[in-house]
Parts: sequence; C-alpha cells; structure tokens
Amino acid sequence: MKLLVAGAAEVDAGKTTFSTGLIDQTGARGFKPRAGNDYWYDHDDYRRAVADGRLYGKDAERLAAVSPGELRPEEINPIHRLWLPRPGSGQGVLGRDGRSFVVDRVRTPDGEDRYVHNGSIEIPPTARRRLPLETARGVDSLPAFNELMAELHAPATAALGDVIADRDAAVVESYADIARPLPDFEPDAVAVVDPRRCRIYGGERYAKACEVAGGSAHEGQLEERVEHVIELLDPIDRLTLPALTSDERDDPAVVAEAYADAYDALLAA
Repeated sequence: MKLLVAGAAEVDAGKTTFSTGLIDQTGARGFKPRAGNDYWYDHDDYRRAVADGRLYGKDAERLAAVSPGELRPEEINPIHRLWLPRPGSGQGVLGRDGRSFVVDRVRTPDGEDRYVHNGSIEIPPTARRRLPLETARGVDSLPAFNELMAELHAPATAALGDVIADRDAAVVESYADIARPLPDFEPDAVAVVDPRRCRIYGGERYAKACEVAGGSAHEGQLEERVEHVIELLDPIDRLTLPALTSDERDDPAVVAEAYADAYDALLAA
C-alpha cells in the first residue's frame, strides 16, 4: 500500500498534518523525498537543526516522529533545501519570487550527507559555522546546478524510491504544489489536500495524468504541478476537512480521528 499526499496550494495546504494522522491510522512509514525551509520565515526550525550540525525541517521531523521505529528526519528526507529571502535580487541560481537557494543537504544512497551551496551569495554565518560546508560543492549558475543535481540529487531520490517500493506500507508526502515528489512513482491512491478540502484519486490514473501534464519549469527542473494534473481528472471522492486547533494538529491520534472519513475514502480507493 503506497499512498501519496499532495497539496493544491504551494504553502500551508495541510499536507503534513494530513500525513501524520494517516500514518497514525495505518501504521505506515512516512517519507518526505524533498523538503525545504526558509532562513527567515522558519528561523526557529533552522536554528534548532544547525545547532546539531544538521539540516532538516519540521515536516520531516513530524513524519519521522510518528512513523514506527526510531527514525531521524534525514532517513526519510534525502533532499532538504535552505532558502534565503532576497527581495529585488532577481532570479540568480534557483532564485525566484525574491528568494535564493542557500544550501542543499543530499543524503547519498550509502547514507552519507553531502552539501551543495550557492556560490553566488553570502552564506549566513550560522550555516557556515555549524554545517560542514568546507567540503561542500559550490555552484554559481543554473546549468552547473542542473548538472550537479543529475549527479547527486537524482541518485538520492532513486535510492529512496527503491526503499519505498520495498515497503509493504508507505505514506509519501510531496512538497509545495508538486504533483509527485519522485519520478515515475505510481501510488495506489492519492489525497490532494488544501485548506478545508480533500480530493481522492486512484493512483494509476493520477500517475498517467502526471505523464500527460508533462511538467513545467520549477526550481530548475521539470516537475508536474498539482493544478495541471488534477484538471485532467475527476476525483473519486471529495471531502471537507474540519478545522483543528494547533494543539490538535500536533497530536496525530486526534488528527486521525478528525480526518477518519477522508482516510477511509483514501484506503477504499
């Protein structure tokens, strides 16, 4: 049973809350193939991670905590990107909407964390002090970064895809509004969530719609956006998700009870 949770909104769609309750309900292991956070907007999360010389985000941390077994976020999230707001800076290396990529952490298939940094900007002092950037690869152009991603990032996601394929049950959470976080991943069923709403799709038809959508330019790679995929499909079911307090969202068992109807529909699909 491989379940995909994707978001119809780029931020604050509710994917992680939905995923933690689903993991609690099913006992599956959660995975977050790609993730990122912002040096400014997620500064508490950033500081907590780099204090230990690590780079991960709260989404992967929550998924790892609720999954069975003792897991570190890096084990389920091989690629994590740190962003930095740069208003008026233009595009730059993977820059968009006034922000630029700072550092990527990439977990190699043999379990080693490697780092890539943006050679065209000033790295925040805490990142330079706390992360092992002296051995990091630097890039200062999009072509160079694309080449490095083919060398480093692609094997990392391929290795995670093999891990997911070997498991009996997995909940895979996508990132931003990307339709699927792993190339060629065909889940058994898909939940697309955004505030107050969940739409359920069959996995095979969803995967075919991803292929038809063909991808769009996003963060230096061709990836399918959720909106371009679901416009090709009719959902199997539509459900309204109840509003939850912050304390309720932090308790996977409470989320599982509140979203039980949505989970039942997803598992039935």
